[in-house]
Amino acid sequence: MESGTCRVYITGVFPELEEGRFSAKGLAGDVFTVEADFLSDSFERVSGHLLIRHETRQEWERVRMEDLGNDRFRGHFRLTETGFYVFTVEAWIDHALTWQENLRIKLQDRQSVEHEIAEGIRLFSRMAEDAAPEDKPRLEQINSELAGTDTFHLALSQEVTDWIHRYPVPRHRTRYRRELTVFAERERAAFSAWYNLFPRSTAPAKGLHGTFATTAKLLPRMAELGFDVLQIPPVHPIGRQFRKGRNNAAVAQPGEPGVPYAVGNELGGHDAIHPELGTLDDFRHLIRQAAAHGIEIAMDLAVQCAPDHPWVSQHPGWFRHRPDGSIQYAENPPHKYQDSYPFDFECDDWENLWKALRDVVFCWAEWGVRLIRADQPHGKPFLFWEWLIRETRAKYPDLLFVAESFTKPKTIDLLGKIGFAQNYTYFIWRNTKEELTEYVHELAGKSAFLRPNFWPNTHDINPFPLQSGLEPVFLTRFFLAATLSSNYGIYGPVFEQMYHEAFPGQEEYLNSEKYEIAHWEWDRENKLTLLIRLVNRIRKENSALQRTDNLTFVHLPNDALIGYLKVHENGNQVLCVVNLDPHHRQSAGIYLPPALIGRREDEPYLVHDLLTGNRWQWQGDWNYVELDPAILPLHLFRIEYPVS
Repeated sequence: MESGTCRVYITGVFPELEEGRFSAKGLAGDVFTVEADFLSDSFERVSGHLLIRHETRQEWERVRMEDLGNDRFRGHFRLTETGFYVFTVEAWIDHALTWQENLRIKLQDRQSVEHEIAEGIRLFSRMAEDAAPEDKPRLEQINSELAGTDTFHLALSQEVTDWIHRYPVPRHRTRYRRELTVFAERERAAFSAWYNLFPRSTAPAKGLHGTFATTAKLLPRMAELGFDVLQIPPVHPIGRQFRKGRNNAAVAQPGEPGVPYAVGNELGGHDAIHPELGTLDDFRHLIRQAAAHGIEIAMDLAVQCAPDHPWVSQHPGWFRHRPDGSIQYAENPPHKYQDSYPFDFECDDWENLWKALRDVVFCWAEWGVRLIRADQPHGKPFLFWEWLIRETRAKYPDLLFVAESFTKPKTIDLLGKIGFAQNYTYFIWRNTKEELTEYVHELAGKSAFLRPNFWPNTHDINPFPLQSGLEPVFLTRFFLAATLSSNYGIYGPVFEQMYHEAFPGQEEYLNSEKYEIAHWEWDRENKLTLLIRLVNRIRKENSALQRTDNLTFVHLPNDALIGYLKVHENGNQVLCVVNLDPHHRQSAGIYLPPALIGRREDEPYLVHDLLTGNRWQWQGDWNYVELDPAILPLHLFRIEYPVS
């Protein structure tokens, strides 16, 4: 129980996730911000500290918290390395600041301040006792000057205020009742451009099966396009029993390759390599070659087994059985997945099941994998993922899990809290200005635990707007994904070549690569590939585009136009404007108050379109934009000044 002499009540601490059960998200090198309400029982001034330490250290570092008004305080701390940080806050009645404030008020009211001066001398004597040796002489000098005849100017000076902040003399600190945590991850968790392909579809000639070697030959092109993550589906042996055929046919025809997500056959399971792709040494070589091009390989974790996976015969109790004794295949009505068996996480042997899946992740980590995309994690127990991520962080703290989670919003939120570094989102179904604005605002309120990864398409989803095949739609959907979010991805060759044929009436691709081997013209160039290359370069050159929680929508009185400003702490400022109408030229005034970019009303500045090289001089609150989808429906302005 706290001492009855503690007179500040602490509440409203942010971020605090589920009463401290989960860790907030942070990034090594970034500033971490904490806010809290400090409530006192009187008019006296309150001060507080943010206390933070890395998990490997015992000593707290204290940072003064800024008074935001209305009892709200904020503190900042730079996370200098990866791993867990522990943090909390403390507050106290600040008698020194109260003394200075009372002195100011009494002087303005022409009251006697004899007692206040005496109190100031006493306070600075205590400060001098606690001060570092190099600060003692000045504090003692101030104390001596306060005893003089003309002390008011000094007592109310900013210098004295700064000394009060540097050497607080709290009598009774209130410490928040919980110690909270933030997990600082590496930069890739916050900034990445993903390219998804099927290695079996990388062969140079039609009709051949691609390999890790043919995939490696594409790495220079992917790096030149600006991608830094290559995401591939499972690379393990594919089940032969109940194998699916072309366009999800229930029965495969001879020679059809099957679905990579039906993991396992007599050659092995999740720790084996599909022999037609190559050997384990070939895969390790691909990982090393990718790294040499600045690209990471993201593995797909499919938590399921084909009927002929070794685990099915070795551990039949890990699977759910029908009354007739047969194993129940996976279903998500009306969809049926006869080629895959889901695990029964309620089985009696659940602990060994968990350990086996953990060992798969550890095996991949030994191969060199540091990015894992979990396939539909919302269909497996949350406690399992919480445990798996905790176990993995303890041994491989740089390994990142990404949740492919198109599910209910609260479930997506929970996966983020559990520890997934990134989450797929509903961006794929947000198309209008109102939908996009509302959704990005919603995500901004979740930045403490959720990092969105925006995909305009996936190998599972061919959204209806893209089925039009209109070039401006592909351009705008790519651009929105890559600039609204600092993490984004595309289902590579399908998207960049603007393939759009759909299974009738569904948001799925006709002749999907999930069920067959495709052949792509990897050297094809079009306006979209040019835009991808350019935007990825611009993202790497402009830090404002490397974070997601730094966005402000700007007003455009035209629902076909959407605009947003992104600002980084180093001063980099980027303004994006998009024409959402693929058919017509659109124009409008754009309202950008100069105060938002640190300018005065009378100060001109340049907006430099990094896509075209054009520059315009703007000034004041209102300026003008016009975009023709037949030319380019996008502006990516860098705000530059001064104007010469």
